[in-house]
Formats: sequence, C-alpha cells, structure tokens
Amino acid sequence: MITSRIIRSGLMLAGLAAITACERPPVTDTQLGFRGVGLDQVHNPRTDMLLAAANKVPAAPPAADSGPPGAWQNVQVLTDISTGEFTRTMNVISEWIVPNNWVDPKNINRANKCAYCHNLANMASDEVYTKVVARRMLQMTRHINSQYTGHVQQTGVTCYTCHRGNPVPANIWYFTDRYQPLRAYLDRDDFRVQSATVLPTNANRSSIKQTEYAYALMQNMSTSLGVNCGYCHNSRQWSDWDQSSPKRIVALRGIRMTRDLNTNYLVPLQSTWPANRLGPHGDGAKLQCATCHNGVYKPLYGAAMAKDYPALYPNGGKAVVDVTVLDENVQLKEGGVTVDEQVEVIDVQVVPGMPGAAPAPAGGDVGAMGVGGKAGKQAAPAPSSVPARDPGAGAMGGRGQSGKEGAQP
Repeated sequence: MITSRIIRSGLMLAGLAAITACERPPVTDTQLGFRGVGLDQVHNPRTDMLLAAANKVPAAPPAADSGPPGAWQNVQVLTDISTGEFTRTMNVISEWIVPNNWVDPKNINRANKCAYCHNLANMASDEVYTKVVARRMLQMTRHINSQYTGHVQQTGVTCYTCHRGNPVPANIWYFTDRYQPLRAYLDRDDFRVQSATVLPTNANRSSIKQTEYAYALMQNMSTSLGVNCGYCHNSRQWSDWDQSSPKRIVALRGIRMTRDLNTNYLVPLQSTWPANRLGPHGDGAKLQCATCHNGVYKPLYGAAMAKDYPALYPNGGKAVVDVTVLDENVQLKEGGVTVDEQVEVIDVQVVPGMPGAAPAPAGGDVGAMGVGGKAGKQAAPAPSSVPARDPGAGAMGGRGQSGKEGAQP
C-alpha cells in the first residue's frame, strides 16, 4: 500500500515537472517555408512582451556640429571626429556603460561618470584599467561595423548593443574545461557531426560526444536568438545549404565574427582586467551570440541605432577610398562627388563608413536558399586571424585557450 502511494506520488511529481517545463498556451506559430519541412517559428506572446520591454533603444542626443578634431592628449582611436562629436560620444558611452547608481570610489566627484574610466585630475592618463579596455572596445566596434556587414548588415552595433547600462554585459562566458561547447566561439572551428559514411573515418570522427557538443552549441544559438531550429535549417535535410534559410549563412558569419572578436580583442585583454573580472580559471570574459542578441532574433529588434553615432565607424563615419595603381582611367563616385583622373589602378576598395556607403565584402556569396548552391558558390574561409583547427583533431578539435592542450579524444 505504502509502495503504491509512493509510486503515485512519484508519477504526480513527474507529471508536474513535465507540465512546468512546457509553456502554457496560447502560443502562436509563423510558417516561414513550405509545409512539412519545419521552417516555422513558435512565439509566446507573454515572452514577446517581456523581450520588447527589455530591448528598447535609448533616444540619441542631438547631433554635434562638424569641425576639425580636437587637440586631445593620448587619444588613439577617436582622432577623426569633431570636438563636439568627441564630447557627445564620451557622454553617451558613459550612459551606456556606467550604472546610474555608480559612485566614484575615490569620492573625487561622486556624480561624474567620467571617473569610471578616467583620472579626473589627468584625463590623458591610462592608469584606470577601464579606459584601456574601453579604447580596445571602440576599436572592436569599428571593426565590426566595417568588416562584418555580412552579419550586422547596415544596422551596425554600438556599446549599448551589449552593455545595456552595465559595466559588464550579460550573457558573457568564461573558460571551464576543454570539453566546453562554447569553445566553438573561441578556438574550435568545426562542430559538424553529420557523416556521409556509415563508419567513422579520419576525416570525420563523429561520435555521441561530438554530437552532444554540436547539439549544445545549436541550442545555445537558438536560445540566444529566441528562435527554433527552423529559423536557419530545413528539417528535411539539416546539412543541405540549398534547402536552408538564407539566415543560416548570416549565422555562420556571426560565428566567425565571434571567434575573431574573442581571439583578437577580448582574450588579449586578460592581463589588463583585475582579478575580480576574471573567471574561475583566470581567463577574461568572452562573447557569445546572446551577448548581443539578448534573446531576440536581431539585437534590439534590428533598430538602426549605430547610424546616429559616426564615431563608431572607421574614419568617423566617412568612407575611405583605397586606390592602388595600374595604368588606366578610373572614375570613382563616392558621397556625391565624382573623381576622374589618370591613375595606375591595381585594386579599388571602398571601406564603408556610415550606412549607405558601399559595403565591404560580406564573407561569402549567398544563393537563393543559402550558400554552396548548385552554381558552385562557396562561403569565404574563416578569418586568417582565428586559430585554425589542429590537423587530425576532428570535429570540435583544436587547442585550448592557453595553447597547451592537445586535441581532445
């Protein structure tokens, strides 16, 4: 009798757990592709309301007057904007990064957020570590807005995209161990586990463990964007780019971008951050998809916020025409001005400034349904600055952040 009661109680608890793990109705469904192929999205109106409230864009301050750059000391990035735009940019960054309840621990000026990064008695000094970090973050933001238009499009990013009024963005991650799936955002560039052969080969070391890594990473991306698998994939053929949504190539570029940013901007700051900003293994914070997206398919629902802040683009938002020589006539048209002169041109590249300038190469051609279509178009290789996978390491192979770990078994 007692045993049957225990069993009934256990079943009731299991049923309650199953119910609480599901979202209560009503939920809505949006079909994105042909019926029966799983290209659809499920929405929860209650969750959507919360996300909408958390992804509002702050109003931009009035535009600054144009003019020459200021005669600042030890300014290394914002050297191409006017004095007014420089001051405007510094003010908005302090609002985007420093919490309203922050006070200067030195009590020099408790109401002055500038003290979060600066020694107010010597603004040119780099003695406050947050100033060094902020400078590198400005360089990173300009890099994203100019080199990764294949992912961020013409919307761009700002400091607010990730920080949302906090010194440290939400949804960052730290190194835990060599089997951590999030390492695909750092130093492991292969997590495909679908094999074209029945038995494992040296070219594909797929296993249950490798499948778990890939599934965990896909779930991480899905949660980060608030979407399900059909947002990028066609469930009738998960691996086929031709049958996938074009969003899949955008996601691929996002993974490559995240590896680049972690490898070349965040990991090198490890020695700059104090101990209280490091993870349990002594590494610094790193990005993942959720750091920018915060649960929505486009950060801030795709609001074109960056266009109001020219300082967050190379050359202060002005497009740069890079011309190398070859004997012929070249006519360049940029910003409404036509330049017609005799030059020797080998290559002409317009590096984008503000939205509206010619976009940089997007990192791969996109067919009707993605990349690698029947026309033979292929995605560009990952940026050369990102460490390549160790030869023979297999799916999810590669070395650890310290470079001391070998390929995983």
